[in-house]
Amino acid sequence: MKIGLDVMGGDFAPDSILKGAILAQKELPQTDRIVLFGQESVIRDKLKEFHSDASLFDIVHASDVISMGEQPTKAFTQKPDSSISKGFRLLKTGQIDSFASAGNTGAMLVGSVYSVNVVQGIIRPATTSVLPKENGGVGVLIDVGTNPDSKPDVLYQFGLLGSIYAQFVFGIENPKVGLLNIGEEEEKGNLLSQSAFRLMKDTQDYNFIGNIESRDLFNDKADVIVCDGFTGNIVLKQAESMYRLVKKRGIKDEFFDRMNYENYGGTPILGVNGTVIIGHGISNDIAIKNIVILSKDVHEANVAGKISDALSRYTQDKNI
Repeated sequence: MKIGLDVMGGDFAPDSILKGAILAQKELPQTDRIVLFGQESVIRDKLKEFHSDASLFDIVHASDVISMGEQPTKAFTQKPDSSISKGFRLLKTGQIDSFASAGNTGAMLVGSVYSVNVVQGIIRPATTSVLPKENGGVGVLIDVGTNPDSKPDVLYQFGLLGSIYAQFVFGIENPKVGLLNIGEEEEKGNLLSQSAFRLMKDTQDYNFIGNIESRDLFNDKADVIVCDGFTGNIVLKQAESMYRLVKKRGIKDEFFDRMNYENYGGTPILGVNGTVIIGHGISNDIAIKNIVILSKDVHEANVAGKISDALSRYTQDKNI
């Protein structure tokens, strides 16, 4: 397997990216190769500085960089020699099996949609976050910012995407899918939640268990928690702030330690025809290592193919 990694993206690039790649390379089987995208001279100099053998990696020279503040669509189209643009070019042609970056999230989304394309039948791709559970397991929160203004049929599909991801990447059999709401009753919530509930309640496409409240995020009531991207992003950043507060106060707690984003690396873009992983902009070497490992797991689970297969059997009549 060839795992593509953008060396130039992220707040601490290229140092943290390359240090993470070095850590990941030591854990991967010899049959897997990490393909580094970025300025070749910089990559080789840094690998030498970090006492790593450049021959352990494949290097694809990219003379340009899409910075964090650039307009995604414009930057992606006007910078064909950027590390992100080149990564997607090789992903599209099958020269790499996955591509990951902690850089410009918008450019990664644009690249996903315009290079490898959306799975036929998907309305909107989505991103996820992993939530630690009190019982030691994990849950999947979907969406966490890609679609702030979702519609009911989009939330319905998020249930399907999250269910496939939870089952085949995290090994959760028949995942329980809940809709995040302000109450458990069917009539609770805003118009979006009420309409989405009506679509989901009789579905045969996944195991929908009804509305859940935010107090149930970390227990085992649901394995997949569906919400619009606006709500999901608030939940995600609240969890991150809880971890920082606990750490700042010097409290050592096994559960709260599992809220550390470094443990999970990043999130796949679910609903596109390929394995694309987005990392946190502040990713350090541990997070980057886990981004690479996640890339391998998602690709080997054939998540994109399973989503495509599920959509081909997708017979739900969504009259909104």
